[in-house]
Amino acid sequence: VQGSKQQGRCAGAGQGAAGAMKYSREAENSTKSCKASGSDLRVHFKNTCVTAAAIKKMQLKKAKKYLEDVLEHKQAIPFRFFNGCIGRHAQAKMTNATQCRWPKKSCEFLLHLLKNAESNAEVKGLDTDNLEIFHIQVNRAQKQRRRTYRAHGRTNPYMSSPCHIELILQEKDRAVTKGEEDEETKRPKKIFKKRLAQQRSQALTAA
Repeated sequence: VQGSKQQGRCAGAGQGAAGAMKYSREAENSTKSCKASGSDLRVHFKNTCVTAAAIKKMQLKKAKKYLEDVLEHKQAIPFRFFNGCIGRHAQAKMTNATQCRWPKKSCEFLLHLLKNAESNAEVKGLDTDNLEIFHIQVNRAQKQRRRTYRAHGRTNPYMSSPCHIELILQEKDRAVTKGEEDEETKRPKKIFKKRLAQQRSQALTAA
């Protein structure tokens, strides 16, 4: 992510210094997947971790729409962990939660990363309409030190909590309809002893 507002390194698989990073998980089929990652991003680790958990396993288009809605306060990110001192809101009911927030900066960084991965998918010739988030992970980065000045000439640490993000998109397998079985190849249904006993008792009562 380049620019004064979004500091850090962001790259797709095989691009730049961040492209050589190791991923904690690999796709099941590398030919139908694409990667994107960002390292030392100046965005809060906890907020980004919760936001990433909210979009995990979503389809790409749905995840992008969801994050855009959060930026417009139409939907909210549920805080199911890292939720100390997080307020409750009625909008959290949409995701079966009680606590929620609208982490603007985390959503912007994740949206940028999703668009980066989508561009990598287009270069690879993948179907972008059929992509889903196979893997997304947020790790803590090295804290950056600043200081705040207190009374009587003292100083206190004023640390930032940046993070690394890794993301893998994968084409979703299309559902295949099951063909009709022939009578010869069709397996006979297994009947349990209890069911046989019920059938015998029904036959006796009918007789």
